[in-house]
Amino acid sequence: MKQQAINIVKKLRDHGYQAVIAGGAVRDMILGIPPSDYDIATDAKPEAIEQLFDKTLSVGKAFGVIVVIMDGYEIEVATFRKDSQESDGRRPYSVQFSSMDEDAWRRDLTINGMFYDPLSDRIIDFVGGQEDLKSHLVRFIGSPEDRIAEDKLRMLRAVRFSARFEFAVDPATFEAVKKHASEISQISAERIADELQKILRVKHPRLAFSLLFETGLIDHILPEVRAMEGCEQPVDYHPEGSVLCHTLLALDYLPENASDELRMGVLLHDVGKPVTQTFEDRIRFNGHDLTGKDVAREILKRLKFSNEFSERVLELIGNHMKFMHVDNMRTSRLKRFLALPHFEEHMALHRADCLSSHRNLENYDFVAEKLKTYEPEEIRPTRIITGKDLMDMGFKQGPVFKVILTDVEDQQLEGAIKSREEALEYVKREHNNKL
Repeated sequence: MKQQAINIVKKLRDHGYQAVIAGGAVRDMILGIPPSDYDIATDAKPEAIEQLFDKTLSVGKAFGVIVVIMDGYEIEVATFRKDSQESDGRRPYSVQFSSMDEDAWRRDLTINGMFYDPLSDRIIDFVGGQEDLKSHLVRFIGSPEDRIAEDKLRMLRAVRFSARFEFAVDPATFEAVKKHASEISQISAERIADELQKILRVKHPRLAFSLLFETGLIDHILPEVRAMEGCEQPVDYHPEGSVLCHTLLALDYLPENASDELRMGVLLHDVGKPVTQTFEDRIRFNGHDLTGKDVAREILKRLKFSNEFSERVLELIGNHMKFMHVDNMRTSRLKRFLALPHFEEHMALHRADCLSSHRNLENYDFVAEKLKTYEPEEIRPTRIITGKDLMDMGFKQGPVFKVILTDVEDQQLEGAIKSREEALEYVKREHNNKL
């Protein structure tokens, strides 16, 4: 991709235009991190870009952005621009084409506002991004108030980049975010959800959440997570402290390749605890898994996550306490548990849950051993008989079918029934009274 980006820059320059690599790729190159993508900025107008390259997409043409396709890679090429002064805090209403330095000043953070000329191997920095990288500092370009007014989402981006690189936040930037935190609600739920997922992907999300709490952003994005702060737990099981402490520690124990659903599941797995906390013989959270599932459903709905994403997260939350009982489960119930879709994510959540609290992995190890012992067909066996078999035996179609077929499947999972003939005989013997 880097080579194709350089080829695009060279072609633009050969035709008399300015062209440079821009933004995050420049930041990452300076930090020694391989960029995940390359954006190009140029003084060529969108129409000129389309004429110069054979394969283009005009998805952002109104804002001066053309996607150039080179060797299968999609690379954004944007005309130097400055945003209009009029904005609703979400995005500017329009853009005006401008010079390279004006383009730099309309960007969000200094560390994201640099350019790189690959032909002369030169960094072009109008905004002090190199100095802030050396100082490990996240700072808005120019006036923090103006940058936030242009797009409120920048407040969350500042938090994310601070956590991602473990950089401090410039005091003026921090105070501006704190002052305008309530205005994050002006941003669409979808954009907030997308940024939240990016925050959860950083190596240590707890750093980001510390900032979300300190700035007050958390109160307007996830007030249910704010409720975890100070929600005490029994010391015997949770020496780490409050529900919030436990949750943020658990996020640190997730594998690097954890899915977005798993990360969200860990963040919300104990969201029902503040609602269910009681003080009896000790602090208890009876039914917090099922209550938490209901609370999480409302959060995911509010943030407009897809049904598929939400259901996967809710399954993680609703099932995470079942690990407590695995060594006492009937074989059939245990196998049904192991047969849950994406069970590896349930295992990862349980492991993180344990390591961030009592550190007892006995149940995790028990399940891991069972997964090695059972063949896949033992956990998810092919159904031995069907509803048609029951109708042929004289049973009337209705709720009774589910009762009988579930019972037969239990017997199959227990190993008591191994053939169709045994299953039919079992039904005649045990369910004859339902005819």
